[in-house]
Parts: sequence; C-alpha cells; structure tokens
Amino acid sequence: MIFFLKVVKWFFSMLLTACVLNTGAVAQVNTWPSQPIRIVVTFTPGGAPDILARVLAESWQQSIGIPVLVENRPGYGGNIGADMVAKSEPDGYTLLIGTVGIHTINGALYEKLSFDPVKDFTPISFLASTPNVLVVNKQLGVNNLHELIELAKAKPNQLTFGSSGIGTSLHMSGELLKEMTGVQIRHIPYKGRAQSLPDLISGRISMLFDNLSSSLPLIKAGEIQALGVTTLKRSPAAPDIPTLAEQGLTHFEATSWFSLMAPANLSPAIQKQLNTLTRQTLNKPEVKSKLQASGLEPAPGSPQELGKLIQVETNKWGRVIYRSGAKLDQ
Repeated sequence: MIFFLKVVKWFFSMLLTACVLNTGAVAQVNTWPSQPIRIVVTFTPGGAPDILARVLAESWQQSIGIPVLVENRPGYGGNIGADMVAKSEPDGYTLLIGTVGIHTINGALYEKLSFDPVKDFTPISFLASTPNVLVVNKQLGVNNLHELIELAKAKPNQLTFGSSGIGTSLHMSGELLKEMTGVQIRHIPYKGRAQSLPDLISGRISMLFDNLSSSLPLIKAGEIQALGVTTLKRSPAAPDIPTLAEQGLTHFEATSWFSLMAPANLSPAIQKQLNTLTRQTLNKPEVKSKLQASGLEPAPGSPQELGKLIQVETNKWGRVIYRSGAKLDQ
C-alpha cells in the first residue's frame, strides 16, 4: 500500500512538472517578441549576408516595433558566429544568417567542429542566392578564362586566389576551378571582402572569387575585371559577364546562398512567426528590386524546403572536398 501511494505521488508530481513546463513554453510563444532580436552575421559588414540581415532588421522593426540588431562575428569560415548561435537559447531572440559554407561545407572540411551544422539549428527560411564571380587584378593581363588558365599553367603555384574565408563557397569555387582545369594556384583566405578586395585591386593577390553582389560596383567602375560568373546562366544583374561554363568549364556551378537559422529546438510557433515575417519582407516589391539590383535573388520558402536544400548541397560539396583532399583542424 505504501509503495502504491509513493507511485501515485510520483505520478502526480511528474504531471504537475509537465504542466508547469508546458505553461511556460506557451507563455513564451504568446509573448514573442517582447525584447530585442539579434541577427548574427558571420562575415564583415558590406557583403551579401550583411545586406540581407540589415534588410530584415529594418523591415521587422517597422512591422513588430521591436529593436532588431545586426551583429557581425567574422572568422573561421563562419564557425565563430555559428557556434555562438548554436549555443544560444532557442527563444527566437538570437538568429543566424546561414550560408552554404556553414551548413553544407564546413562539416566535411573541418576535422573538428564545436557544433553540428545541421542538428544544432532550426531552419527558418531560404533568403536569397547570388552567383559567385571570378575577378582578377587588371594588371594581370588576362581578358578571359582561357588566358587565365594558360597563365596559371605557365606559372604553377605563382598565382593566388583569395576568398572571404576557408570553407566558404568562394573558397570551394577556387577548389572546383583547380580540380576542373588542373591549374596550381594558392588559396589566400581572408576574414571578409573588406580585406580581400583592396588586396586584389593593389595586386597583392592575382584573382578573387567573390559574391557578384559585392564585386559588381567595382566591376562597373572598372577597378577590377570580371572573367565569369559561377552559375550555369548569366546573371540578370550583369548580363555582359559570361559564365565559366560557357567558356569551356561545362557544368561548373557554385552558388552562394543565404538562409535564416535559429538554434535547435526552437518552438514551431515561433519558427512559423519568423518564417512569415521573412516572407513578408522579401516579397515586398521595393525589397526585391533593391536586392536584385545588387545581384541577389530573393526566394523565401518553407523550413522544409530549406532542409532539403541543405541535404543536397551537403552531398555535393562533400564530394568536392573528398576529391580535393582538403581537410582542416579547428
């Protein structure tokens, strides 16, 4: 009898605890948002991830009346900022501008990561994509991809290509170029475009893979020369720049894309609210026009669609990394 009473007491104690926890979770959902929201960008200001974060922040502040802050945490191919978000509370107040590098490349490239690029995050929505573009220093004396390849083969390991960080799609674009052409060029990683673009202009590096949205103003100003975009079709933002594929590298494709992510175990209700806010922002005609003029193509979607994309891209870049033999410790 005493044992039976203890079991009953334990059962009602657990039931009460569950009710309290559930009530707290419901209260959190019903009061969101009630404090400032932070969007973490894992690269320096001025690039595509930063542009997208600030577009979201401005629009959200107007619609929900809550401060939305953009915080730049560059370094280690996005791993520093991503790790911080992964370890944050899943309450909807700390978010990440996810990248193809963080969520589909770094898991295969780095031997050790302090977070899981997939399991430690809740997908919210795809944001936008942009072609990468191969740009060279104007004093290099090449006008197209063929001339660049010939020069690189004549000077093995003397030419350098920069990127905004190890593990980014910009880095992988260079690895894919090396694999498909057999050229030997050295990779010079930077923390962001704020450092790599001046070095390209000055001639400290020979070439650079960059997001088209970041390099386009300098290309139009004639400060650097574009040799080709990394998508299979030309970009509407720069239709005069040929693709690398049409210059002989058939099937060469490397797109930079960006997403909105939250820490794992975010409540489905807050996930839905964030997805709705994101769709509303990126579907505004004025926002779409602004982003497209910068070479970004907004395409918000469901969390499920984003999850499927991450799986497909993880398989693709995993194969490239395996064939290249690239591995890094962290």
